[in-house]
Amino acid sequence: MAQAASKTCEICVSAPGSQYCLECEQYFCENCKTFHNRQKISKTHQFQSSTGVLPEGKSKCKDHNEDVSFVCNTCNTAVCSSCVTGSHKGHEFSKLIDNILQLKEKNKNNLRRKVNEATQNIKQIEEGIQAFDVKVTEVVKAITEEGTRIKAMVDKCITEMIASLKEKSRIERDKLTTVFADTKANLKAGSDLDKKTYELNKTRNDGKLLQSLQKLTDDIAKLTVKPIPEFPNIQYTAKSATDNDVKQLFGNYTIR
Repeated sequence: MAQAASKTCEICVSAPGSQYCLECEQYFCENCKTFHNRQKISKTHQFQSSTGVLPEGKSKCKDHNEDVSFVCNTCNTAVCSSCVTGSHKGHEFSKLIDNILQLKEKNKNNLRRKVNEATQNIKQIEEGIQAFDVKVTEVVKAITEEGTRIKAMVDKCITEMIASLKEKSRIERDKLTTVFADTKANLKAGSDLDKKTYELNKTRNDGKLLQSLQKLTDDIAKLTVKPIPEFPNIQYTAKSATDNDVKQLFGNYTIR
C-alpha cells in the first residue's frame, strides 16, 4: 500500500491519474474516468481519489503468478484462469469483481438495515423514556393528591374531636359553676344570718327578741349547704400508630 499522488493516467498516459478504478485497479484522469463510466461494461465501476492509499497492482495467484480474476464458489477462494482449468477444474466459479460488488452491496444493505434498526430503536427508547417520565409524574401527583386528601380528613377529624371535647367540657363546667354560685350564695346568706345573730345578742331579753330568735332559727334551718360534687376527670389516650399504619391508608404503585 502506498500513496499515488505522482501516478499518471494509465489510459491516455499523459494527464495526472487523479482517480483510481477499484474494479480495474488502474489510474484514470478525469476525462478518461468520464469515458470509462459511459461504457456499458464499466458504468458501474467505482472510483476513489488517487491521493488516498491504493493497492500497487492486481492480486496474484501464488501458484501461477497470474492475476486473480475469479472466485471458486466450491472452495470459496480467489483463483486465476489457470486454476479454473487446473486444480479447480469442474468447480463452480464466478467473477471476482462480481463477488466483490455483491459483497459490497450486501454489506451496505445489511449495515444500512442495522443502522436504521438501531435508529428506530433509539427513537422508541427515547419515546418510551418520555412516556415513562410522564407516568412517574402522574403517579407522584396521584400520591400527593391522596396525601392531601388524607391530611384534610385528619384535620377535619381533629377539628370535630376538639369541638366535641369543648362542648362536653362546657356542660360539665357549667354544672360546677352552678354549684359554685349556689354555695357562694349560701355563704353570703350564712354570713348575713351571723350578723343578725350578733345584733340580736345585743338586744334585751323580751318577747320581741324571742320572736326574732324564732325567725332566725327558721332561717338557719332553711339554709342548706350542698355537698361538693364529684369533679369530672378528663384524659386523652393516644393510639400508638406506626409508619406502617399510615402507609395502609395509601394505595400501591407497581413498576413492570
